[in-house]
Amino acid sequence: MHLVAIGWLYVALMMAVAEATNTTGTVTGAIFTFLLYGAAPVSLVLYLMGTPGRKSAIKAREAAERALRAGAASGPPDAGGEPAADAVAPVRKEL
Repeated sequence: MHLVAIGWLYVALMMAVAEATNTTGTVTGAIFTFLLYGAAPVSLVLYLMGTPGRKSAIKAREAAERALRAGAASGPPDAGGEPAADAVAPVRKEL
């Protein structure tokens, strides 16, 4: 896919050079030719073709985060590093 994009950009660049070197052409017209016939369509097509890959990467990252959270929640009961509290408060006798 990248080879097609590089080829299309080359063709658009050659169109821009032809317009810039033509006696009736301008450099501004050549720049717009390259941007509107080359860079904009290629970037749009590459972005749209990369959408499935981005979606699967997002799903894989979310699944890894869920697995990490599930693994942390089901660890040993005293994995927090805090000392155990007394289950029953001490009772004093009054005098």
